[in-house]
Amino acid sequence: MITMAALLLTGLLTQKEVIEYWKHFASQLLELYRSLHSEPELSFEERSTAQKLSERLRNEGYEVIEGIAGTGLAGVMRNGSGPVVLVRTDLDALPVKEQTGAAFASTRTAVLNGQEVPVMHACGHDVHMSIWLGLAQLLVRNKDKWQGTVVFVGQPAEETGAGAKRMLDEGLYQKIPRPNYALALHVDPYLPSGTIGYTRGAAFANVNSVDIVLKGRGGHGAAPHKAVDPIVMAAALVQSLQTIVSREMNPTEPAVVTIGSIHGGTRYNIIPDEVKLQLTVRSYSAAARDRILNSIRRMASAIATAYRAPATPEVLVDAGNQLATPATVNDAALVDRIVAAWQKVLPKERVIERSPEMIGEDFGRFGEVTPPIPSFMFRLGTTAPEELKHLSEAGLEPAPLHSSYYLPDVESAIPAGIEAMYIALTDLLKR
Repeated sequence: MITMAALLLTGLLTQKEVIEYWKHFASQLLELYRSLHSEPELSFEERSTAQKLSERLRNEGYEVIEGIAGTGLAGVMRNGSGPVVLVRTDLDALPVKEQTGAAFASTRTAVLNGQEVPVMHACGHDVHMSIWLGLAQLLVRNKDKWQGTVVFVGQPAEETGAGAKRMLDEGLYQKIPRPNYALALHVDPYLPSGTIGYTRGAAFANVNSVDIVLKGRGGHGAAPHKAVDPIVMAAALVQSLQTIVSREMNPTEPAVVTIGSIHGGTRYNIIPDEVKLQLTVRSYSAAARDRILNSIRRMASAIATAYRAPATPEVLVDAGNQLATPATVNDAALVDRIVAAWQKVLPKERVIERSPEMIGEDFGRFGEVTPPIPSFMFRLGTTAPEELKHLSEAGLEPAPLHSSYYLPDVESAIPAGIEAMYIALTDLLKR
């Protein structure tokens, strides 16, 4: 396990304080991580997870507020006058069957949409929670190094995009001191363990889900002229949708339109009455998002008309369980301030600028309020450098997030995440 050597150089911690902290808490945090990993819970079902975190925060002297958005929580520590900094972790896991082979691998199942499904922390939220709690402990033991208020928020249902919105809708900022800054981190398997990745401005994308129902007129496969075939209609629509990004968007503006699901028909010789499609749409700006969604509606309607459809297609945006997620936009001034604090003490190769990504993250909602709250989510490498090297030499990549094989190098990643967050917080909460 690496030590938090950089904190010695800044004077943020003495050598004795670093040694004592890890002596008492390193094994506890790794034990917590394994417990969280082996006992994952789906979105809005994180009752046991929330209870574990609440108990530990309360034992550290935090004022704990539970039951926000069902399973969400917040822990508040006041340490004199000064800014308020929110630190968020997500709590939920995914319906994925773990295949890592780890001794503490999840064997949990849960009921989702009436079906029993396996559950796994395949997105690193167990790492986030372990760092979050380790940071909370470290701040309590070093209150002479900072001044102000920290609020540790445990958010449910990040994976469905619904958790942050529900917490805010239920009055989170009326239940806790309103933050001046909001911080979070997210694991990144493509970066070496302990490496920090940062992005100014848009870091993660708008995410919208689109359901399309194409209406046809069923009939016998031997007499297609007496029917209106929605499968042929769907094939034409799939091809047309590919031109939205390539022919309607500015080439300098990133966007994604992916058809993830098509369902229609029951037998070889039956033309069905309808075909259903499910799409994910990714963009960075509101203008790009609206342009894409309008193009999808236009194309679906035009193709239905061209193929003599008996009814207008249904095009529903964000109508399912997956809530729309706004882009996560990092405040440039806050990013520059924290990156400068990291660069003072961390080795140059540990602080890396990252390109924006098209994945979704609802952390941006915590800053997307009136007036806005400057927010910053950074990435934390979780693959051992030697493993990355071996994979690269073999022309391979590490298991990605949401993979059943994702297993982070926590012995390096957890202390590095605590270190990065501690440097950021003590810079924002300077005495």
